[in-house]
Amino acid sequence: MLPCPINVNYFTMPLMSSPSPLVIIPSCTEKIGSHFFYVAQMKYVDAVYRGAACLPLILPAFGAETDLDTVLATADGIMLTGAYSNVHPSHYAQEVHNPALPQDAARDATTLPLIRAALKHGIPLFAVCRGFQEINVALGGSLHQAVQEVEGMSDHRENKTLTQDQQYGPAHGVTLTAGGQMQQILGGAERLMVNSLHGQGIDRLAAGLRVEAKADDGLVEAFSFGAPGTFALAVQWHPEWNLMDNPDSVRLFQAFGQACRDYQRKNKANASN
Repeated sequence: MLPCPINVNYFTMPLMSSPSPLVIIPSCTEKIGSHFFYVAQMKYVDAVYRGAACLPLILPAFGAETDLDTVLATADGIMLTGAYSNVHPSHYAQEVHNPALPQDAARDATTLPLIRAALKHGIPLFAVCRGFQEINVALGGSLHQAVQEVEGMSDHRENKTLTQDQQYGPAHGVTLTAGGQMQQILGGAERLMVNSLHGQGIDRLAAGLRVEAKADDGLVEAFSFGAPGTFALAVQWHPEWNLMDNPDSVRLFQAFGQACRDYQRKNKANASN
């Protein structure tokens, strides 16, 4: 018996290729009681398993001690998750705006070099919320540390007095870039309603990132990057939440999973030549 209440049907085994593509999920660090843990939220791990039909592997946040060569040789895809913590602003030459907000230096030290290395190898990459912000910072961009304090911007934070389902409910629309990778994945959709649970957001977009969606206040909500034909997509919202109830979110994870299978097959073909 699992020690937390779940919907057992959610864990029905999806159809997978054999062997399943391996998707690396970098962990966060967290102190629980008197002990420190490497952690990854179940909703992201489950979304990779259920939505992308890939086998998720959680990577400890070892920072500079991470053996990137082994990780990259193993990975058929990488999923960068959301988190309670923020990317430390020293990585984009700013001071901390609000010291009360949590940081995770070990995660920063793991994910930022991993992103740059994965891009060079063309490994499929899907990023959500903090992961979206990590990519922008890793590639030279910067963040608004408090979007709600920026003139002309909306407050994109969740209302914490609401239930969790309400917090993750549709909050605002985004407009998709015509002809973009996301629009193609979503069958030509022009607008989406998305949830919104973030206080930070894109300020200066890193060179080479292609805007895939914007909120009505102009805030970048999704981007792609990498060589044409590469799946490298990041979103500010949370498509992993109640994944199987949202057809657009399912399409995004299915496209990621297919990209991981294609990458896996390509590597096997190259190894056999």
